[in-house]
Amino acid sequence: MSVEVDKAEKKDNVLVATLDKVKQAVELAELSPEVYEHLKTPMRFLEVAIPVEMEDGTTRVYTGYRCQHNNVFGPYKGGLRYHPDVTTDSIKALSMWMTLKCSLVGVPFGGAKGAIVCDVQELTVKEKERMTRSYVRVLGSFIGPETDIPAPDVFTDAQVMAWIADEYSSNMREPSFGVVTGKPLAVGGCVGRNEATGRGVFFVAREAANAFDIPFDKARIAIQGFGNVGSNAAVLFAEAGCPVIAVSDVSGGIYNKDGLEIEKLIEHVKKTGFVKGFPGAQDIDNQELLAIDCDILIPAALENQLTGSNAGNVKAKIVVEGANGPTTPEADQILKDKKVLVVPDILANSGGVTVSYFEWVQNNYGFRWDLATVNRRLEEKMSEAFKMVYHYYCEKCVDSDMRTGAYMYSIKRLAEAMHYRGWLNDKNGQY
Repeated sequence: MSVEVDKAEKKDNVLVATLDKVKQAVELAELSPEVYEHLKTPMRFLEVAIPVEMEDGTTRVYTGYRCQHNNVFGPYKGGLRYHPDVTTDSIKALSMWMTLKCSLVGVPFGGAKGAIVCDVQELTVKEKERMTRSYVRVLGSFIGPETDIPAPDVFTDAQVMAWIADEYSSNMREPSFGVVTGKPLAVGGCVGRNEATGRGVFFVAREAANAFDIPFDKARIAIQGFGNVGSNAAVLFAEAGCPVIAVSDVSGGIYNKDGLEIEKLIEHVKKTGFVKGFPGAQDIDNQELLAIDCDILIPAALENQLTGSNAGNVKAKIVVEGANGPTTPEADQILKDKKVLVVPDILANSGGVTVSYFEWVQNNYGFRWDLATVNRRLEEKMSEAFKMVYHYYCEKCVDSDMRTGAYMYSIKRLAEAMHYRGWLNDKNGQY
């Protein structure tokens, strides 16, 4: 199934932006046009009907997706989200980003993404479990430890992964918990996996601050989104001495110029569900947070948050993309003109897939690392990836941005692998 879309009709579509950036990176890196031809279209896109028996005895049929983008490096890998606003284009873009992430940080996976179109808040726990198990049954052999390995994403968690592992193992008639990552520790999960994406964001933010000669322990941090990624990153920033001066969630934002007490804020969120109303903080809205006077801004919520209409208001020196696709192409150009360093999502939030790789390795070999080992290996991976991409950007992309450099660096690795596997019709060894 082609991922070509009508650009005139879908100006703000994340898939259009991703395809444009991939094509630009292929051309700037002077790679064969065949590389773009391979990357622009997923290898497989599955749309499935998922029948679920509801608590009242009726059956409801949900629509599910699994997009398997590219497996030149190894098994497909990517999250599974449950959300009512899923689109096929967003799933294709997310799977493509996963391919680029895995290439960038050097883990032997390809990119994938899955979804079920639903509002999980309307489902009971049993209905959610039945839906998850039905999804596994209809996908059948299209997932597996050496084929395609799902992971938690929006509105899915370790429990959902445990259901998938159990259903898949039942279908295979043998324990096969490596079919997913992000599982509970009791069934082969990895310590540190839940915090891994936020921890990775912290590591690359620290590297970016060092590159910009910003004293890290004094760097003022603003975080849009206080879910798993944003809250875990906030804890680490606070522990490092960085004042986290503003955060936001769906309820709005809060601000304290001297820094928020993050541990108390987390307790407040556990009790109330939201950051709003936290004692000792000033209420602000989302647009005010994005324009707050800070050193490092971390959009860790949804796609298309920094746009052509608000990027000019950004006062941060560095933007670290904790979310996937939070910055539109128009905003990228504005931030580049303002000399704001944007650390792109395919680098900044790749901590999750990195520790997922650690979990997969441990499942395959039947052993476990301790938390200190996992965190140390993650820090090594993230720091090395930042330094390699930043060096490449400074050397090759001085007239462009770090996103372009990251795409070029990642795609050159993919092209090399496709070359050696014989996927490209190389001429004179050029790819």
